[in-house]
Amino acid sequence: MLALSASAVGLGNLWRFSYLSGEYGGAPFVITYLACLFLIAVPVMVAEVVVGAHGRAGPLVAIREASDRSLISRGWMFVGALACVTGLLILVLYMVVAAWGLAYAQFMYTGVFSAAPAREVGEHFGKLLLDPVRQGYWLSVFALAVCGIVMMGVRRGLGLAVWLAVPALLALLGYLIRFGFENGDLRAAGDFLFNTRWIDFNAEAALVAMAHAFYTLGIGVATGVCYGAYTPERIPIGRSVMAVAVFDGMIALLVGLAIFPIVFANNVEPTYGPGLLFVSIPYAFGNTSEGELYGTLFFIMVVLAALGSAVAILEPIVAALKEHTPLGRFTSTVVVGWTAWLMGMAVITSLASREAPQWYGNRNLFEFLDYLGADVLLPLVCLLFALFVGWRLRPEILRAQLYRESNAFYVVWRFLLRYIVPAAIIVLMLASVVMGPGVQTS
Repeated sequence: MLALSASAVGLGNLWRFSYLSGEYGGAPFVITYLACLFLIAVPVMVAEVVVGAHGRAGPLVAIREASDRSLISRGWMFVGALACVTGLLILVLYMVVAAWGLAYAQFMYTGVFSAAPAREVGEHFGKLLLDPVRQGYWLSVFALAVCGIVMMGVRRGLGLAVWLAVPALLALLGYLIRFGFENGDLRAAGDFLFNTRWIDFNAEAALVAMAHAFYTLGIGVATGVCYGAYTPERIPIGRSVMAVAVFDGMIALLVGLAIFPIVFANNVEPTYGPGLLFVSIPYAFGNTSEGELYGTLFFIMVVLAALGSAVAILEPIVAALKEHTPLGRFTSTVVVGWTAWLMGMAVITSLASREAPQWYGNRNLFEFLDYLGADVLLPLVCLLFALFVGWRLRPEILRAQLYRESNAFYVVWRFLLRYIVPAAIIVLMLASVVMGPGVQTS
């Protein structure tokens, strides 16, 4: 549960959810997001963990074992391979953003943003993007940390990392919330995040809430399959995944209480994405008493969140490579980590170029990988996985892994996985095509 929780608390909770809540009607958006989280994202995560617990292996082998037991084609292993490719693309983005977070932790600690005007803070982020050497240094530091954890294995690496990272993340969040309450504009933040504004809640808001629920729980990249393979026999899978979803939703709400009181106290326009994390927040902390210290803690929290997700995404790819090649864990981790690092350097170099090539839809390389990984491949993998588990696997295989859950839970879960989840994903994918960049997952 700690491992899945560490993987679920990613950048989406830090730089997107709070803003979306305020932008799309407050309470109605939050309720819709939570409904999508439990009715759509959780069933897919449970399905992933069930397949992993049955196969006790990486994503490709686990899917092969489940296919063989159900007397169906092994061609479904393609879904596991596609999940690994999707994970690699998202891993690259996490590594780049984590590199920015490490750089900004240093900037905050050394007082670079102390009493700095908003324009200067914005220009500083632009200068960082034009400095591939600094970005490459921090990218290397983060990549080494992620690979080092995965190299040490499940117990010594992943186990120790989550036991340290999750409590540290919660402690840092608690300190930041207290600081925001004492020094920020709590009333303005509350009005922005939680007031009910039906005029701002529409069909697009519901689609955005659904998309964010998919992205934030970490489904579609085989994390659930891989961690399910390490699950102890008597763990109640369904309730464990639901507990992770509760934790993820709680963190998403608490991050808003940590960020926006300080943002509003400094009359900063609320935004999301890199603009929130690397412009608005540094300016707000830099112009607040003791802001340098708490700004440093905030960016350490960003890096910890990215670390948990990056480790969770890397592990299934390493497991797949280890099972289908003669390579051991150490060499497999080096190969995948080196590939991700090279792709990250390509992203950094493209951002540093003043005449960077534009990709599909006039996107730079960072935006293109984000679109391809999070907006195209992620929902596709979730759809295929829901069809595989919900329609192709034998029910007795599924029930055997969910034996500690009630019959009512099993019936509801399978109904959601077979009917509601595919329909919701198809609607989301069609909306992404029709509405364009307005409906995105990341």
